[in-house]
Amino acid sequence: MRTGLVAKKLGMSRLFKADGTHVPVTILHLDGVQVVQQRTVERDGYTAVQLGIGKAKVKNVTDPNKGHFAAAKVEPKQHLVEFRVAEDALLETGATLSADHFVVGQKVDVCGISKGKGFAGAMKRWNFAGLEASHGVSVSHRSHGSTGNRQDPGKTFKNKKMAGHLGQDRITTLNLEIAHVDVEKSLVFIKGAVPGSKGMFVLVRDAIKKARHTDAPYPASLKAPAAPVDVAPAGAE
Repeated sequence: MRTGLVAKKLGMSRLFKADGTHVPVTILHLDGVQVVQQRTVERDGYTAVQLGIGKAKVKNVTDPNKGHFAAAKVEPKQHLVEFRVAEDALLETGATLSADHFVVGQKVDVCGISKGKGFAGAMKRWNFAGLEASHGVSVSHRSHGSTGNRQDPGKTFKNKKMAGHLGQDRITTLNLEIAHVDVEKSLVFIKGAVPGSKGMFVLVRDAIKKARHTDAPYPASLKAPAAPVDVAPAGAE
């Protein structure tokens, strides 16, 4: 089991194939995804990697997190997530992950927070059919109808599907397909829609109900560290 990725949802677009047909895709941006910390069995009781994404202003980072990022020698991050991994899939702190961590055609699971839609009725929230359009129904065509039984049990059971808050839930969509990967721009194109609104962070991992793609790098695909620049002192030839 290898680590997943955290990415920012940029929105939807489409890709054109050679035959002229197009594929709707969601574009995800890997904005400097780095390993911030390792979780080990000896210290934490399990193995995992903590990833950070984005750049946060120092003034917006809490004092404990300032020390956390300083210990990892990484810039402050906007968002932190954690992925359980196998012991042989642990990554070094400070490593930067690349977009080709996933390959075209691979199946992945995407997790995000769905769009909040506020208070919604039973028809929109639970796909209820509503009441009859006639036959004595008056001013309650979109109501959910009866909510309980008779004198026994004389109450409405918990978790009854009724009108209420819709959206803003953690949603995981399974078995989505990687349509394209742009390593230079750190973009991942996923076929179809993923949960969440534009600008939100989503988690992308190998599909748990499908075998990992044979070309997917293990334990991860990392960006090569930038080569140090050798600056000659002034006056040197």
